[in-house]
Amino acid sequence: MEGVRGLFPPRFQGDSRGRAFSLWGCQDAWGALDKVVREYERLVVFRLGRLVGARGPGLVILIPFLDHIVRVSLRVVTLDVPTQEVITRDNVTCSVNAVVYYRVIDPNNAIVNVENFREATAQLSQTTLRSVAGQAELDELLAERDKLNQQIQKILDEATDPWGIKVAAVEIKDVGIPEGLQRAISRQASAERERRAAIIQAEGEQQAAQKLADAASVLGTVPGGLFMRLLRSIPEIAAGQGNIIAFPLPMELRYLAEKLVLTRRPDDSPGSERQESPTDDNK
Repeated sequence: MEGVRGLFPPRFQGDSRGRAFSLWGCQDAWGALDKVVREYERLVVFRLGRLVGARGPGLVILIPFLDHIVRVSLRVVTLDVPTQEVITRDNVTCSVNAVVYYRVIDPNNAIVNVENFREATAQLSQTTLRSVAGQAELDELLAERDKLNQQIQKILDEATDPWGIKVAAVEIKDVGIPEGLQRAISRQASAERERRAAIIQAEGEQQAAQKLADAASVLGTVPGGLFMRLLRSIPEIAAGQGNIIAFPLPMELRYLAEKLVLTRRPDDSPGSERQESPTDDNK
């Protein structure tokens, strides 16, 4: 007991304040011995400067004044890559930004192998985005983003593997191009749509002409087929706004009328002699 009293100044010995001070010091020292680590965290412990390893989750017991800890989160981090000005392979100036999703899978390497893994990952993401976008053409940036995303992700994942980081995904958010180039692309898209519409219309007319030719050949082989088709078109013609309707007579109807006229003229029947008119004698 005398040895314990010797740790405190004489003015605190035998005093209630001295006992309170000693209890407070013990509680503070004991509080430094334990740390609660959440499920998504790890504690990287250094003892006298030497790496002990990652601890957690749960309750972690530490040695006061000897252990130094660094808390590392294992959750996915969303890194917003600032807009980068790049020149594409076809010499077009544009701006590109992206977002990178990564997480720490090895806390020891994330603390020991790199000074600040967050800043290092951010800088590497910017340079990789500029490099990949500069090697691609503008059409690839606009239409093949998935391919470029996978390429950037692969490069970042391989580069950050020694740091204990896993790059989960990379997404190019926006590609900004000059206003004049936007108008040119719009005109090109409009011309492409008109070309496709003209091709579709020509193909439709070709198919319709082929169908009409097939129908005409079929109607030509059937007696009275064209006449029946003409009769079916009369209601359609009469439904128009015009007051005058020009109705062509088919050859079958003309032949039928001539036969009716011949049957009503007995003089023109076979075996009858044609009488000469007075005008013929005068000639």
